[in-house]
Amino acid sequence: MAALPYYDTPAIDALNSQAVALLKLFGERGYTREEPAVLQPAEIFLDRSGEEIRRRTFTLMDPSGRELCLRPDLTIPICRQAVQDKRKFPARIAYNGLVFRHQPGEPQRPTQFFQAGVELLGLDDCAAGETEILALSIEALRVAGLSDFSLRIGDLALFGALVDALALPAQWRARLKRHFWRAGYVETLLYWLGHGDGKPRLPGNRAEIEALLDARADAPMAGRSREDIVARAMDRAAEAAALHLDPAVADAIAKLLDISGPAEESLARIRALLKTAGINLDPQLAAMDARLATLKTLGVDPARVQFTAHFGRNMEYYTGFVFEMWARDKEGPVQIAGGGRYDSMMELLGAKQRVSAIGCAIRTERVLAAKIFAGGA
Repeated sequence: MAALPYYDTPAIDALNSQAVALLKLFGERGYTREEPAVLQPAEIFLDRSGEEIRRRTFTLMDPSGRELCLRPDLTIPICRQAVQDKRKFPARIAYNGLVFRHQPGEPQRPTQFFQAGVELLGLDDCAAGETEILALSIEALRVAGLSDFSLRIGDLALFGALVDALALPAQWRARLKRHFWRAGYVETLLYWLGHGDGKPRLPGNRAEIEALLDARADAPMAGRSREDIVARAMDRAAEAAALHLDPAVADAIAKLLDISGPAEESLARIRALLKTAGINLDPQLAAMDARLATLKTLGVDPARVQFTAHFGRNMEYYTGFVFEMWARDKEGPVQIAGGGRYDSMMELLGAKQRVSAIGCAIRTERVLAAKIFAGGA
């Protein structure tokens, strides 16, 4: 089921029955079903998704020259439609439909699969929204017949608040946040800022910069004078030379990003490291404590909840709390659902102001395969 190249009658019947159960649940919780067009403007995905999705998106050109794509995801087109319709908030939207993703180097994996999910847009009480989506996601898996699963959680806002507490220029804090997704990059940059070992020295005096410009005499100057270029280069070199973090702080943050394991234990380790570094992130940690308490009330065994500090999923639009749900099928561990908070999305798609947003997508074929493996069908 997890890797079918086509859908036979039993598979179609099973998926349809599962979809009916999920959509009934979503409707009972106040979520209205929508169905975005399969063909979407390519730029809304290429500009706002992570590299993992961008490289797997099918693109094409229509007769008028517009670049389109087969939707690789349903969250973005649903948000775009809400902006275009000037939807009143809060809005609760559900969906179930096919998405399409290229699988480079893995021809055995399907290029299309069903995805069901919910999006909660514009609820000002963020904590209440997270509780609602977590509860509905867990209830959805159970309604689909799957009770044996685990969770992996993280929080990009925790790292963002940590970076904002550093004594660095704004552009460097933005750089750390922007490259959170790149494995090893943040750790390398932190070491560079804290220890300076191997720190590249930019050309800093006028003679060096003038010589560099002479060697690249054919390079365009983008409308700037030679003097402007020299002055800016000298300013950048001075700024780079002055950048410095307390080595103890830089090392503590790098160690924090390595933390992964049982959620309660991981948060205790984070608190200890932050105390060592003299950084206070009590509001962000309290929010994570509240999420763990919510999961307990939903009947999720704490031993089945893992926290990973360096976890942002594979979509660059996430801004805060993120989660994934995992189970097993005949081939081994498999991610069956995932979601989180993406508060910047609506504004990026044209909303006049920031709109809170959180949602969850369920890989229904994987859920069915995991249920079959567990003996539930």
